[in-house]
Amino acid sequence: MSERVFNVLFLCTHNSARSVMAECILNKEGKGRFQAFSAGSQPSGRINPYVKDLLEHLGHDTAGLRSKTWDEFATPDAPQMDFIFTVCDNAAGEVCPVWPGHPMTAHWGFPDPSSATGSEAEKAAFTADVFRQIQRRLQLFMSLPLTSLDKLALKRKLAEMGQQEAMA
Repeated sequence: MSERVFNVLFLCTHNSARSVMAECILNKEGKGRFQAFSAGSQPSGRINPYVKDLLEHLGHDTAGLRSKTWDEFATPDAPQMDFIFTVCDNAAGEVCPVWPGHPMTAHWGFPDPSSATGSEAEKAAFTADVFRQIQRRLQLFMSLPLTSLDKLALKRKLAEMGQQEAMA
């Protein structure tokens, strides 16, 4: 019997950078254990070009990526989520839809690559740094014994992970 696949949704206001990176990282590194999705409350309609370039450079599949509304995941026929993470402070403060199945939620804030300033190289480096922070947090998440922790312990662990300082 195969291990259960967990559905994970990453939310950000514009669904153009952090949530997209988290979706790609978890789909690649957690393949077979996780199915990741991303969405935004006010999607920008495009993926941040520095994010898209970085993902492609690192071998992530970007073919189907698009900036989309979180309403797509609040319908009865949407995949039922096990976990929903907000990855930007704006989305964490917004009133979210009622999610089918009552998934476990947590806020994991990360700096916004879209706010990067400086030269092209500095913006690309900032984006890469945020990618590493998200990747490290997701590696910790993937190492959790999700099926053996009780719900309260898991909820506490996810909240603690969100309160940790950004990791280099």
